[in-house]
Amino acid sequence: MAPRRPPELYRAPFPLYALRVHREAGLALIGGGGGAAKTGIKNGLHFLQLDWRGGDLSASLLHAHDTETRATMTMALAGNIIAAGQDATCHILNFHLQKPSQKGGTGDCAPSKASGDEKGPRRRKAPPASGPGSTSDTRKETNEVTVETLHCVQTDTSPDALQKAVCFSDDHTLLATGGVDGFLRVWEFPSMKKTLEFQAHNGEIEDIALSPDNKVVTVGRDFQCCVWQRDQLVTGLHWNENLPGIPDKAYRYQACRFGTVEDQAKALRLYTVQIPYKRERRPPPCYITKWDGHSFLPLLTRPCGNEVISCLSVSDTGTFLGLGTVTGSVAIFVAFSLQRLYYVREAHGIVVTAVGFLPETPQLLKDNDAALLSVAVDSRCRLHRIPCRRSFPVWLVLLLCAGLLVGTVLLLQLAFPGFL
Repeated sequence: MAPRRPPELYRAPFPLYALRVHREAGLALIGGGGGAAKTGIKNGLHFLQLDWRGGDLSASLLHAHDTETRATMTMALAGNIIAAGQDATCHILNFHLQKPSQKGGTGDCAPSKASGDEKGPRRRKAPPASGPGSTSDTRKETNEVTVETLHCVQTDTSPDALQKAVCFSDDHTLLATGGVDGFLRVWEFPSMKKTLEFQAHNGEIEDIALSPDNKVVTVGRDFQCCVWQRDQLVTGLHWNENLPGIPDKAYRYQACRFGTVEDQAKALRLYTVQIPYKRERRPPPCYITKWDGHSFLPLLTRPCGNEVISCLSVSDTGTFLGLGTVTGSVAIFVAFSLQRLYYVREAHGIVVTAVGFLPETPQLLKDNDAALLSVAVDSRCRLHRIPCRRSFPVWLVLLLCAGLLVGTVLLLQLAFPGFL
């Protein structure tokens, strides 16, 4: 039986493109907007407080940060630091959680006087948002959020400039960005001094992943997936080298993510998604490939359905993979075998732009093996859960086996007197 339509946690007043989950604070950060076009669609970054209430996960609006005329298209987190890709720039934001105000009212304060460049921190009263899980204001018993802009750097210089990918290193000392111009730019953090800038692809960079030893994996629209050590090419990946029936330019890489291996501290995996280059009446399948994260040799490749994949996420422990599609479907796969464990067709009405797993903590997972959030251009944030599998205690299994054995012997004795 197919899973029921996943619950809607939140509905934003603008299309959603970016999603990140803050592990320690239990926050979901979602961003998007209508851009600079004068359509009346706002741009913003919303902070959602995740809580379990009555056996259901809820997401209540904690703070709405106005991004003026810029829609947030990509986002990365490093503690309380947000790297938000907006148009051709990357905005580095620092947010603070404060205890509830002791004064009367809702605990919100009026926006401070600031220019469009956001010279200093400011708090804004959250605008009303419709739909389940939304609230009309920030309640005074919840935390308050202040957001401060630290830096703003240009990350793309093409005529149709747009930053399409951003990623922090594991130790939060480097930030990598890529966009339409095909250049990989690496910045020191927190100074945001540019340390590398070179053309990694002949065309748009779709995704970026940084390994623990700061190798950079880039995915481009030029059919290439490259591994870089600074500006030196380490290797180019060839996912179909063991699949001779698939021509080189029939597929292009869409996404890449590193993941750990549970119970193997030194092991590392890289996951890539390959989608058909051309649309056909009978669409061919997309593929997931699992690579050794140190040698970059392919370990396993499996088809993942005929819907075109739009985004990829890996759970904290590297146990699960989350996928979204351009037709609005969401799936969860087992990372070890690349077998599909969960699938909801058209969970959203349009392309899924980002997916992210909840941190694997008892406070957020409760009685689930995994929980995945998805956002889409339809402005909705939905929850996808894999409940814990029921298991019998070992002592009960042994007791049942012993009872079965005794029962079998007694039946044989009744059927064949003198059997014993």
